[in-house]
Amino acid sequence: MTGLNDLPPTFTTQTALARGIHPRDLYAARDSGVVAELSHGVFRRVDAPPASFPDLLAVAYRSPRAIVCMLSAAAVHDLTDEIPAAVQIAVPRTSRPPRISFPPTEVYRFEPSTFELGLTHVEAAPGDSVRIYNAARAVADLMRLRHRIGEPTALAALHRYLRRRDARPADLLKIAAALRVYGPVLHALDVVSAG
Repeated sequence: MTGLNDLPPTFTTQTALARGIHPRDLYAARDSGVVAELSHGVFRRVDAPPASFPDLLAVAYRSPRAIVCMLSAAAVHDLTDEIPAAVQIAVPRTSRPPRISFPPTEVYRFEPSTFELGLTHVEAAPGDSVRIYNAARAVADLMRLRHRIGEPTALAALHRYLRRRDARPADLLKIAAALRVYGPVLHALDVVSAG
């Protein structure tokens, strides 16, 4: 298939079209197994190194401003054994949430003033990084929204965070204060420390 080898490992339909690949050739490549469709309009060459987080990669290409959050971020940071049923992403409250049916995606709308607080990146595939909240922000968000995801899940993530060598309770409390969940996080820290 002419031109497909010139595409990056992960690419969109727009990228393929801009490089002169006809949609007929793109979908023929998909049907013949030369490229895999990760999500609507997002493809990955099968000769590329495998993606560590293909679902996160697909969602990041569909919604580049979104940030992986909540249980999805906790799973990446090894703060939970739960496997989220959907990729959980955050977008600013002032923006329109993306509609992504595959992979299943759950969208949270966060305040613009704290939207990028705790932002980091994870390599979802060699050369492809995805925006994700760091471990402390993931814990703070789980504590903040514990009524939706379950208090035991949030507390378990906090406990696992505190056992990490790179745990920084002071940073966690700073993020918790910015997200207006300082009291519950401090109380949970006290309980975990006492136990």
